[in-house]
Amino acid sequence: MANTAAEVARKPGGKGKPNPIDVHVGSRVRLRRTLLGMSQEKLARAVGLTFQQIQKYERGANRIGASRLFQFTRVLDVPVSFFFDDMPSDAGNGIPGLAEGPAATFEQGNLARRETLELVRAYYKITDPAVRRRLFDLTKALGRAGADAEV
Repeated sequence: MANTAAEVARKPGGKGKPNPIDVHVGSRVRLRRTLLGMSQEKLARAVGLTFQQIQKYERGANRIGASRLFQFTRVLDVPVSFFFDDMPSDAGNGIPGLAEGPAATFEQGNLARRETLELVRAYYKITDPAVRRRLFDLTKALGRAGADAEV
């Protein structure tokens, strides 16, 4: 029996795996929720769901519809584009008619690391914009120095 276009889009290769775009969008929901220090339960209450439904969205097991995505933008205080930022270039593979997305500029695994999240939270707790900017510049300089040393 042939798969419908919707089934192909949902399950690339027909293997039952979540669509990479759904996984990416879900991981961005998780990233923002975690950066805000918000629990799955609190996000679920804010949008009228159970925390289990939030878990499924964050894993990409359930697709997030447009109206739900709009709710997430309001609760998580981000534009819709946030959920599609840094999409891996191969995320649309296997979906007919979908062009390749932008190349990922940062390894996705690093964004979900606790160390990264704690660093970002601490950074945004710095209330003086000038101090925050100096720390940002210092971090970039140290990153360049580290990259130069590896070469």
